[in-house]
Amino acid sequence: MRDETLWWDEERGSLFLVNQTQLPSRYEVVECRNVERLAEAILCLEVRGAPALGVSGGYGVALAARTSTTTSYSQFLEELERQAELLKATRPTAINLSWGIDRVLDRVNRENTLQNAKKAALDEAQRIAWEDADTCVAIGAMGATLLPDGCTVLTHCNAGALACTRWGTALGVIRSAIIMGREIRVIASETRPLLQGARLTAWELARDGISVTVIPDSAAASLMRKGEIDVVLVGADRVTEEVVFNKIGTYMHAVTAHHHQIPFYVAAPLSTFDPVSKEKEVMIEERGEEELRLCGDRIVIPENAGVRNPAFDATPLSLVTGIITEREVFFPPLDIPRILSAQPPL
Repeated sequence: MRDETLWWDEERGSLFLVNQTQLPSRYEVVECRNVERLAEAILCLEVRGAPALGVSGGYGVALAARTSTTTSYSQFLEELERQAELLKATRPTAINLSWGIDRVLDRVNRENTLQNAKKAALDEAQRIAWEDADTCVAIGAMGATLLPDGCTVLTHCNAGALACTRWGTALGVIRSAIIMGREIRVIASETRPLLQGARLTAWELARDGISVTVIPDSAAASLMRKGEIDVVLVGADRVTEEVVFNKIGTYMHAVTAHHHQIPFYVAAPLSTFDPVSKEKEVMIEERGEEELRLCGDRIVIPENAGVRNPAFDATPLSLVTGIITEREVFFPPLDIPRILSAQPPL
């Protein structure tokens, strides 16, 4: 069992990733030898989580470059653009996917030969993966001091190593706090309908020997009222100047935490910040109704009843205590263009 969630195998010219749909019952690795297989993996959530999608997008362009058979440089660039659009369409809400794709495409477009462009695509994709690991460790160190010793943290969905290359964002903060010697207990909301909290977060933390208890999503408000939750800590799929987009259910946790005066923190890399989009301009992904209609093989919703299955919601920044990044903790309101323009060059 490897530490990484996804990795490049140079000998096979393939991207390997942990199949998250099989956890926790089985640890399985998927090989993506072309963009079409990677797109399928992203669509069916074999790989998921904003930072991991950014890395996957970068490697997707590298796969497109590696598998291209054209000898025309202009046709090669056109082919990469088509494959990039295929990948971007798989998960429209999470900004890191398009960010990783565009970053590698930009690097490729600065070359002037086919051979150099193919090498540049893989080099840049690997650089994104290496940076992600360092970024998560930095986020963890930045946020660890925000968690009081002996506190109980509520998490939602999975913002751990499985959502990144390793370590994690929100769970990285928890891991870092424990390394500092703090006693931290975690309550993981199950995160309906695909149970990323129950299946993935609980699996990660239990594997690492970190105290974790899974609850129904609907139990969080009651536990907050009883004083059994001290901090809420989540990840993000996109941060704008108005809202944080994250897994559906995040907003209700934020509203309840605000009512009970419980700190609500978001842990996310700066690559998740969107300096241009407004909330109404961001497409909320709607997933297939079978995710709700079926529980295993059993039908649990009548055929003549309608279903809505939004994958994400938007939490206003007025409900967010702070956003933990690799550079500092930002407190709303946010001036995202200024924040990003102040980033040191790569």
